[in-house]
Order: sequence, then structure tokens, then C-alpha cells
Amino acid sequence: MTELAAILDAIRFDPAGLVPAIAQQHDTGEVLMMAWMTRATVEETLATGRVCYFSRSRGRPWRKGETSGQVQHLRELRIDCDGDTLLLLVDQTGAACHTGQRSCFFRAVRDGALVEIAAPIADPEALYGHGGRVMEGG
Repeated sequence: MTELAAILDAIRFDPAGLVPAIAQQHDTGEVLMMAWMTRATVEETLATGRVCYFSRSRGRPWRKGETSGQVQHLRELRIDCDGDTLLLLVDQTGAACHTGQRSCFFRAVRDGALVEIAAPIADPEALYGHGGRVMEGG
């Protein structure tokens, strides 16, 4: 068995062939986003060093930054104890979120209200041409 095969065999993909992947900035620990990966996108990510997810809405691989230029370069891939969740330590260029936010986790419940705790760092219309409406992949 090759090392790549052993790595892929350690991952427990769900019945749809997906595994959740959490992207975290490698040097600050900032949690950037969560997306889905397939066996093929994990393989591509490991082979190229550029993170590739699977877009459920598009039904195809989604290379982070392919439309926005906001690329993620893989520094390390970690597999949790059960093999059913991945942690990607990445070097994020610019915004990780399609809303123009650095992180998708820019809202928090504080004092019983949902508040934005960070300002956008990029204009989503300039990045994606959709004004930040909710959509998967970018």
C-alpha cells in the first residue's frame, strides 16, 4: 500500500463520499471556514499543495480562489481521531469567506443578540460578482 493510499484509507468519508474539512490559518490559529472534500479533492490538495474542496451546490471540485484569487495553500493536513473530520492548516491569501470576510465565522451571539464581530476585508462584488449572497465556493 502506498503512503497516499494509507492516508486516504484513514479518512472516513460519509455515504455521499464527503468529509468535512475545517480550514485554519497555520500561524495564527484563526478558524477560517468549513467545507467538504471528496477522496479526489483530498488527493488533488495533497498533490498540488493548493486546497481543493467539493462544491455540493455545483456538484464538482472547487479550487479555493479559482474565481476570487483568495487562494489557500496547504501547510499540513490533519485527520481527527475518528477519521471523519479533516483539519487543514493553510496559508490563506486575503478573504476566506465569499462575503469578503477574512473568516466565515464573523458573527457571534453576544448578550442574546447576533452581532458582526469583524468587518469585511474585501468587496464580494469585486471578488465574485454576486454581492456576497450566500453561495458555496469561491
